[in-house]
Amino acid sequence: MGYAISITNASGKPYRGKALMVASMEKALRGRKVRNATVDVILMSDADVRALNKAYLQHDYETDVITFALEENAVEGEIYISIDTARRQAADYGVTLTNELCRLVVHGILHLCGLDDATEAQRAAMAQLEDRYIVQSL
Repeated sequence: MGYAISITNASGKPYRGKALMVASMEKALRGRKVRNATVDVILMSDADVRALNKAYLQHDYETDVITFALEENAVEGEIYISIDTARRQAADYGVTLTNELCRLVVHGILHLCGLDDATEAQRAAMAQLEDRYIVQSL
């Protein structure tokens, strides 16, 4: 098995839990029976994620996570996360920022593995998988 995972903090804002984020992504990839993957995670500000959302998806609003698959037949992609939105959602959900970041990276991995969240049923199925794959501690 070979996983190449990188996390870049382009936001300049502090966060913790990089090892837990990587462990959560690896657990999700193993759970989805992915043997090889290359994934780049980029933490950004709300404004930067909104600009990506508008430029590539024609959505003029902030969002928590955007996933771009770079290969059709392999798990290779980029996951952009708004650390600002993640921080707000963590407070709203009563969880740590680390927990919310782990949820968002797993969500991105699930998208790279072909799962969708367009319907309520799909969102519920993804939420169950997110809960299964989030690593709480090492």
